[in-house]
This record gives sequence, structure tokens and C-alpha cells, in this order.
Amino acid sequence: MDVANAYPQGGQDIASMMSQLMKQKKTEITDKLRRDIDKIVNKYIDQGTAELVPGVLFIDEVHMLDIECFTYLSRALEYSIAPIVIFATNRGRCPVKGAEELISSHGIPQDLLDRILIIKTKTYDKDACLEILKIRAHLENVKINQEALAELASIADETTLRYALQLLTPAFKIAKMSGKDLIELEHVLEAQDLYLNAKRSSKILEDDKEKYML
Repeated sequence: MDVANAYPQGGQDIASMMSQLMKQKKTEITDKLRRDIDKIVNKYIDQGTAELVPGVLFIDEVHMLDIECFTYLSRALEYSIAPIVIFATNRGRCPVKGAEELISSHGIPQDLLDRILIIKTKTYDKDACLEILKIRAHLENVKINQEALAELASIADETTLRYALQLLTPAFKIAKMSGKDLIELEHVLEAQDLYLNAKRSSKILEDDKEKYML
């Protein structure tokens, strides 16, 4: 609706505005235009003409944002139609970018930090990895026996869960090539041998560094 009303043409009903979204025009959407559109949207919601389903905005490595981005986000979160915003970071106390003299937890300004709910996350244990792998195998319609699943859980515990999850597809392909519809332990071990994880790759580079260009 912001884009459609940047250069309004024709009627002002929803159909007319939406049809203008198809027209390729590069234009600036001003703050005044956004405020006007927000009033229209709120009016439609109050009248029952429209329903607002809040979206989710996920920002990873949030400590990389600067003070101006945080200022904009703080103001944007005041709107009633603002999405649910999730910040993710693994930083402790560090300077806020753009205002290095300001030291704050997670690199987020204190005024914004006071308004958010902080959830502490923990690493997955072996049992949790096993359940996640089982769910992922089911979603990808991959059949795997308990022995192979337990081995993948051990791999996830020793390396990373992402690496173990990525082994599911190649292990299933190897099983198919062997004429089987079920991933077995030998297929997981072969896939692990073919695809390196970060630790094994780093060790190979370290051991054979004279063979590589700096």
C-alpha cells in the first residue's frame, strides 16, 4: 500500500491501490506517507474490513547494527502494526557501533534493552539432538534405523547439529545406491568420510599447510 500510494492513480479503493503494485516504479516512500497508510490500515482493522496478522522479523548478529539502526528499530516498535522482532547474538558486554563510548550488554543500547524479553539459550545435549534428527528425517521422508540415528546423534554431539543434519541426505543417497530404502550405520559412516566437518577440515589444513597457498 505504501508503494501503491507513492504516486496514486485512479481510484483510492483497495483494488486500485493493489493494482498499482504491479507497475514498476522507483519512488521514495516518505515518513508522512507511511503514517497516512498506517491510519488507513488501522481504520480498516477497526471496521473489521481487514485483519492484521503480525509477522516475525529475525535479526541475527544484532550486535553488528549501529546506533542509528537501533534508534530506527526502537521507534518502529512503537507502531501497533509492528511485527514481532527477535534479536539473536552471542556477545556479552561490548561497545554499541556508532557510539563506541557506550558499553552495553549484547551491544544493544540500554533504552532498547529495557524493553525486550531476554531468553537464554543452551546448547543441545545428545538426547535433544537425537529427537531433532528424528523429526528432520521424518519431515524429509527419510527412513533410518536406530543404530544409524544414534550414530548421527553422537556426531552432532561431537561436532555440530547442523553437520549431522546435513549428513542425512547424502547418507540416504548412498543407501539408495546400495539398493536399500533405509539408512544404516555403514551409510552414515561413509557419508561422514566423504564430507568433512569444520574441525577435520581445519586439522587437514594445519597438517598439510605446506601444500596450500597462503
